[in-house]
Order: sequence, then C-alpha cells, then structure tokens
Amino acid sequence: MEKTYSSWMDGAWKSAQKEYAKETPLLGPDGTLMSPGWARHNVFNYDRYKVAHPMRRKEWDFYQLSNGKYMAQISFANISLGGYVSAVLVDLTAGKTLCTAMSPFLGGKDKYVLPPKGDVPNHVQMTIGKASFEFDTKETSRTISFKMGEVECQFQMDILPGLENITTVLPFKGFPDRYFMTTKQNCMPCEGAFKTKDGVYNFSKDDTFCVLDWGRVCTPYSLVWYWGNGSAYLTDEKGDKHLFGFEITWGIGDESNATETCVFYDGKAHKFGAVDVETFPKPDGYMKDWVFKSEDGRFELTMKPFYDHHSDLNVLVMRMHSHQVHGLWSGKVTLDDGTVLEIKDMYAFCEYVENRW
Repeated sequence: MEKTYSSWMDGAWKSAQKEYAKETPLLGPDGTLMSPGWARHNVFNYDRYKVAHPMRRKEWDFYQLSNGKYMAQISFANISLGGYVSAVLVDLTAGKTLCTAMSPFLGGKDKYVLPPKGDVPNHVQMTIGKASFEFDTKETSRTISFKMGEVECQFQMDILPGLENITTVLPFKGFPDRYFMTTKQNCMPCEGAFKTKDGVYNFSKDDTFCVLDWGRVCTPYSLVWYWGNGSAYLTDEKGDKHLFGFEITWGIGDESNATETCVFYDGKAHKFGAVDVETFPKPDGYMKDWVFKSEDGRFELTMKPFYDHHSDLNVLVMRMHSHQVHGLWSGKVTLDDGTVLEIKDMYAFCEYVENRW
C-alpha cells in the first residue's frame, strides 16, 4: 500500500492523546511550539507575532455546509504572500460546480487579520476588492454572509450550549517552530440561501449542517493530508433525535501527542485513536469504497462514493491539489462509555490533498 507518511496500519507508531483543559500558550518568545496535543475547546493562546517564520504563517476560516445534494463553501484565507475570500456552490448529485466567486489580495504583515480563536464570540467584516463578507460568532449561533456582484449568500447556524469541538496542535519533526493548529466544529444545523445569476438555492436546518475548519499554522513547504467529516441526526430506538458527527484528519505532521480523530454525540466529544484507510486511493481509486478503521477499533466505517470534487490549483511554485470525495457512510462507532452507534447511509466526505504552499 503506497504511503507518503507513517501510518498505524504500517505498524510504525501507536498514538497517544495528550489533552489540554486549561488555557496554555501556543508559542514561546522565540516561536518554539510549547503545547502539542488536543482540546475540546481552543485553549491554545495564539499570538501571530510570535511566529518565527511569518512568511510560512497561514490563517483561515473555512465554512462548508451541505444537505447531501448541494454544498456551499465560504472561506477566507491569508497565507502571508497573499490570500483570498471566496464563495463556491456545488451540485453534488449532478457532479458539477455551479458558481465560484473569488477575490484575491496581495500579502502584508498586518493586512486582513483574523481573530486568534474561532470557537468563542468574535466578529469579522471585510471588503476585499469587489467582495464583502462577514463572519459573526455568538455563544449559541453563527451568521456568515458573502456578496460579490450577482453572487450573494447568507447562512445562520445553531451552536448547542457547551458544544465541544476538537482543536489539535501538531508539530513537525525536526522543525521546533513549525506547527499545525486547527479547530473543527461540527454539528451546527444550518439554514440560508445562495443566490447566483441563475437562481436561488435554499438550505434548511432539517437536513443541512455546517462544519467550521479554522486554521492557524506555520508549516513546511509540502504537506499531505486526509480530512473526513460529517454531521447528521441519528434516531434512537425510542424515536429521539441526537446530533451526531465525526472528524478524522491524519497525515499532517507528528501525531505522537494527539490525533485529530473524534466523534461528537449530543454536543460532547468522544476521542479515539488514529484512523487510516485500507486502500490508498491514489491514483485511480477515489470512486471505489473507502474502508476506514481506527487503531482502537472504535471507528469502523465504509464510504461508498458518489462524487469526487476534484480541484487542482497550480501556480508557479504553489500547488493545491485535492480530491474531496463525497459519499454515503455505513458502519459503527463506539462512544466513551462503550455505547455502539450503528451508522447507515450517512452523507459525509473525505478528501486526500497534496499541497505545496
């Protein structure tokens, strides 16, 4: 099985899980990473001016929402050399992108600065070129909006009181001042509309969920990763509905302190060990079944793909090459108390990415 990183399936390592529950500094005065591990809320205090390599600093807020038929992505990214704000609408069932609106910008030390945490109340409102956007986070809700020419969208989502997320800080071996810190917040029922020149696409909280991918990183030039994520309502034997979600990311950096693997159930995070996929999908296996297994046996799901949202941005020395595969997931997961949840035909995605940036 072809690999570009160490995997637990290769017998190369066994993951540990170092959890932080109290506020802790992310970086020392010289930019050295101080706190590798994970947390249920972002307790890592980030100071962008302590980053040892400002031109390797990348910061983003990325929202992806979907009802399994249509998917919208609203994102802002500042990768020091420059960045962009964008809104994308994809028809998953037809397998095509309906709309892409993007406004890029050139970099600058203090240009377009985002808040230092993404899971606490914060507000971002900017105009970049012909695009304007706003991200507004409150204790129990989020609102995101975007407007550029004929493209306009606005979404509102619920945040359960006390909703936990998974925030991970991953180091890179041999690079004491490089790190990858992200927050993934699932299980946010979402409603709103995406307007294009061809029509309006509406989303309902009955079947639409949003995930926030929030990142503040300082990385080496080349990265490879998998990212899988999904949220849904599960109905128990009594007929009660429960918010369920999962987050699996691997292949980035040194995962000996923590893995970015977690199940969410009724707002609480249930941590488990490293995950891998049985068959490496590259180069032509993306539309075949993806079989996921965790090292501790608590996550065993199979994705049957129905669409590969493939993108390849290749500009000079930069390349962002992604296969984000969408499908129906079935199998079982085990919560911290031993409860086994049966999953049947749940919509979710997993991507395989190779980046040079």
